[in-house]
Amino acid sequence: MLVERYRPILYLQYFLLLIDIFMNSFIELLRFENVILLVLFVIQDVCIIFAVIVVFLLFFNTFIFQAGLVNILINKFRLPISVTFIYFGLNVGLHVWEMTLRWDEPNRYIWDTTGFIPLFVIQRTSAVLYYHFYKRTALKLGDPRFYQDSEWIRREFEKRR
Repeated sequence: MLVERYRPILYLQYFLLLIDIFMNSFIELLRFENVILLVLFVIQDVCIIFAVIVVFLLFFNTFIFQAGLVNILINKFRLPISVTFIYFGLNVGLHVWEMTLRWDEPNRYIWDTTGFIPLFVIQRTSAVLYYHFYKRTALKLGDPRFYQDSEWIRREFEKRR
């Protein structure tokens, strides 16, 4: 019942992750035209925003949130939320910098720019963390315990008092 209802949402989340992985892997090959590169960067950033919106919509549907125990959700998912926002910030920063460097010359060699390679490496490393934590969060939010009253929620509530 709940698992069947959650499956399309999980597939949507996986699809958004696959778009991001594809963009991070192959966008460099499509740099021959500035407008194409800009559109792809915007699509990648919008997919990250949609992924965050889907997670927060799932949060809002949980029994914990509806019972007013938002602190439990925040504490349980603090790291994945933080990693997602850090990754999004690094992504936007890298995209803006890359478009600034390439705007006049799309095929320009930009890898000799001071600071660009460290930002690129940090962004790609945070991408791996984002993929891991986002997938783990998506799978955790499929757990039926989040959508019904249970003993562990009562214990968590008692700890908070």
